[in-house]
Amino acid sequence: MLNKEGIRELCYVVTIDDIKPIAGKDRVECAVVGGWTVMVRKDQFKPGDPAIYFEIDSKVPETKPFEFLAQKKYKIKTQRYATPEGPFFSQGLLMSAEDFDWGKIFNPDGYIGIVENGKTHFVNDESRFLTAALGVTYAEASDNQRKAAAADKYKKMAQRHGKLFSHQPFRWLMKRTWGKKLLFIFFGKKKDKKSSWPYWVTKTDEERVQNMPWILNDKGYWIATEKIDGSSTTFTIKRKPFGKYEFYVCSRNVCFDKPDKKCYYETNIYTEMADLYAIEGKMKHMLFMEDSFADCEWITIQGETYGVGVQKRDYSLEDEDHEFAAFNLIDSKRGRWNSVDMVIYLEERNISCVPIVDTHYVLPDTVEELLAYATGDSAIDGKMREGLVFRSPDATRSFKAVSNEYLAKYHG
Repeated sequence: MLNKEGIRELCYVVTIDDIKPIAGKDRVECAVVGGWTVMVRKDQFKPGDPAIYFEIDSKVPETKPFEFLAQKKYKIKTQRYATPEGPFFSQGLLMSAEDFDWGKIFNPDGYIGIVENGKTHFVNDESRFLTAALGVTYAEASDNQRKAAAADKYKKMAQRHGKLFSHQPFRWLMKRTWGKKLLFIFFGKKKDKKSSWPYWVTKTDEERVQNMPWILNDKGYWIATEKIDGSSTTFTIKRKPFGKYEFYVCSRNVCFDKPDKKCYYETNIYTEMADLYAIEGKMKHMLFMEDSFADCEWITIQGETYGVGVQKRDYSLEDEDHEFAAFNLIDSKRGRWNSVDMVIYLEERNISCVPIVDTHYVLPDTVEELLAYATGDSAIDGKMREGLVFRSPDATRSFKAVSNEYLAKYHG
């Protein structure tokens, strides 16, 4: 689940939505949380109970409450079980407050929560997140490095003046671009600018449909594109006075504003893609010479770099080959482009994009149906695809559906 900063949380307080039997299983049953299904001990939970949910791809600390996970190296992955009615996927871990000697709260106003050492974590509140409190990390050590939260120059400034910036006037200003710029004049330092994240760039991450099953009630049409198992890559250009500009290449959290800045991978696949597709020259031409971007302050292209050694799938590329596929085109005037318009525009300029699977898809009634639809063959090499990303035609809303079969095969 994403928090209000758009950063993925791996552990949080939830409410058990439903309990269902699992065909052929007598000692366990299925607990439903949002769109997630988790195998639990029989009678461990009942609908309405608060619980602590640990997402797939997470790793818990090697401490007493988690000793039962020692054989799994304390990692939580998608697990596939055969049943008489077909495969059952258990995704995540559910633990009760009692497992940690904590208390539970059932509030008459509808809030349900857990009390930990005097601190209350409500289901419907930002305080529900327990990732940091319990020391939960990504299961793959590489993800902890690649996906670590990064601070832009304004966050660095606020962190340095934590007490002052906690007051309401400063919080109000920090929510506005002009306000952050104003504060930086008085409180910013040159060291804050160094290697900082471009403030106008929104980091890439989509919420999983299991965390927002209510979206299925929207029966308008959606644009479905293939989700590629790669590494998030951002190119952005910003106009400066007198015909000058700033151009940045970024991973999910690192801005490569210096050519020699260390990359997680042995070679810098991000700058490699910028060179392979001649991105800087093309974006400079877009910003200064094309009518589509007249009067725009900045343009951003975001996508996935994929291939050998990037993730679990090499997409049938050979040797050390890598390729890039764009999934976002954003500018300061128009905002995020419609996916179809983006593909047409960028591919005319020889910048490849994610494959479009459907331009008028109507969402089904259940998460299970959508996950089944997400399972299929990749348009890139004909082998299993990771899943799908769905965007509204006006590009203001989006979410992802990752194939359970893919997770079980490559990340289980």
